[in-house]
Amino acid sequence: MSLQLVLAQVLLLTLGLMGVATASPEKILDHGSKALLALAATFLVARLRPRFFLRLAPYFWGFTLLLLLLTLFIGQGAAGSEGVKRWLEIGPLRFQPSELAKLGLVLQLASFFSRRGVQNKLISATVMIVLTTLLVILEPDLGTSVLTFGLGIILMYAAGVRITNITGFVLALGLLAIPFLSRYLETHPYILERFFGHVERDKTLEVGLDQIGMAHRDLKFGGLWGRGPDGERWSYFAAHTDMIVASVGYSAGLLGVTMLLFSYWLVVSTALQVSQLATRVRPMTPEIHGATILATGAMFMIVGQAFVNLAVAAGIFPVTGVPLPLVSYGFSSMLTMSIALGVIHSAMREVRRHLPQSEVPPDLAAVPAD
Repeated sequence: MSLQLVLAQVLLLTLGLMGVATASPEKILDHGSKALLALAATFLVARLRPRFFLRLAPYFWGFTLLLLLLTLFIGQGAAGSEGVKRWLEIGPLRFQPSELAKLGLVLQLASFFSRRGVQNKLISATVMIVLTTLLVILEPDLGTSVLTFGLGIILMYAAGVRITNITGFVLALGLLAIPFLSRYLETHPYILERFFGHVERDKTLEVGLDQIGMAHRDLKFGGLWGRGPDGERWSYFAAHTDMIVASVGYSAGLLGVTMLLFSYWLVVSTALQVSQLATRVRPMTPEIHGATILATGAMFMIVGQAFVNLAVAAGIFPVTGVPLPLVSYGFSSMLTMSIALGVIHSAMREVRRHLPQSEVPPDLAAVPAD
């Protein structure tokens, strides 16, 4: 396993515990137990080989599409969100299928491109990306759908599809979507209201506007070293979920936020290292090709969502409801992102297994490949 990836996960989970302890102390035991389960899931998934994920991919992706369909009919939304269906409740389980759908798309596209190549396969890949994104956007969940679509584009690039083909694909989809865009915005007017900052004066959207200002207040009051979990804070919605970076900043200060960013950088560094090492493997087998796509897709799942969440907290993007990976309270996202980390571990091990011993970098030589 990659030691720097383990370090990144432990740091993120620890900072998440600090943030939840600051914002909602009553949830700390629940969050802590789920963090341990997520860490265990990473270690279990990391023991599997990429060929397992590549073979499982069509079935898992199909299962996530079925869950998304069920969500449109029997799903539930947050309190006060009329017409929104994003959660499924099955017995004691309550989870968000769109989180699994992102992972399913990563596995499916990696399996597809590693088996079929990238020549003349753009239409099939397009159908997979559009179908997954469409089911998410119908919930509606614009933030997650944009991330899902972006994930598909990154995976195309990682697989070796030419950038000119990707650009044409995006432009063609944009033109095809224009007739449906106005109708969608009419049905969900809050999207434009949030985008332009003209929010109606109802309780739900006021919270969406106010929480950014209160998050900035907490970040400012945290200072350089933070005030710890104790202290007088303003209680506001999403302080332990979408705006948890503010709670981390309040309790751990600028140092804590810097450690947060450093942890995500470690995830990016590890995934890029997988791709770099894979270029030294001869011959390039479909499994190695699939492993590099898996690592890149899993990395973007985590870091892309983190970028959106942090941009919202900074006030750059409108409120989207996207959690901070491995930090925010909530098990659906935490478990899915932990599995994604396990996939990166698996890809790293597979690439190292096929490298000649002389090609293994010194910083990895001491870490067993199996």
